[in-house]
Amino acid sequence: MSETVVTDIKPFSRVQMAQNAAADIPEGWYVNLGIGMPTAIADWVPAEREVIFHSENGVLGMGPAPEKDSIEPWLINAGKQYVTLRAGGSICHHADSFSMIRGGHLDLCVLGAFQVADNGDIANWATSENDTAPAVGGAMDLAAGAKRLWVLMDHTTKDGSPKLVTRCTYPLTAPACVRRVYTNLATIDVTERGFVVRAMAPGMTFENLQARTDAKLHIAA
Repeated sequence: MSETVVTDIKPFSRVQMAQNAAADIPEGWYVNLGIGMPTAIADWVPAEREVIFHSENGVLGMGPAPEKDSIEPWLINAGKQYVTLRAGGSICHHADSFSMIRGGHLDLCVLGAFQVADNGDIANWATSENDTAPAVGGAMDLAAGAKRLWVLMDHTTKDGSPKLVTRCTYPLTAPACVRRVYTNLATIDVTERGFVVRAMAPGMTFENLQARTDAKLHIAA
């Protein structure tokens, strides 16, 4: 990766990344939001648009995060964050929740990731054999069971290493399943051609984005 220095790039904040993803979710979709950055997406879907958010611990119909003075301590998502229920929301058994996932009933899942390859491979549960995470957990079920998988993550690591790669070097969560990636620098589709750039952060150029990406990028038609 080249050492291109650019001072006028304005990366998307985490809120803006969540807003970008929320704006692209169609009316009526059933959507699982993974632990971490993706959970903020529920805060930015307009109340008048019906998107049914699912959490694998048994919540269907989640709304945005509650105000501090209206927290229901028994209502949490899979990341142990307090959530709200929209009208018509429901609670179900953990096994029933995973039946929804494994049965292919979710239109979309949005996960965080350590790496995404240009063929759609995702690595999001461990960075080495020495990690303390005991297993991949529900992410593997979600990646295999949802009709579509999007990823929300920073474009590079803290030391500037690319997270969009030609081949994942971390243990895979699932192969060839990611359809779109939202980063702090761009929105990128995963296609038969590889990574196709749909939008970029203010001030970012295609050349500078490529310099921060391991895999080859393509410009959308």
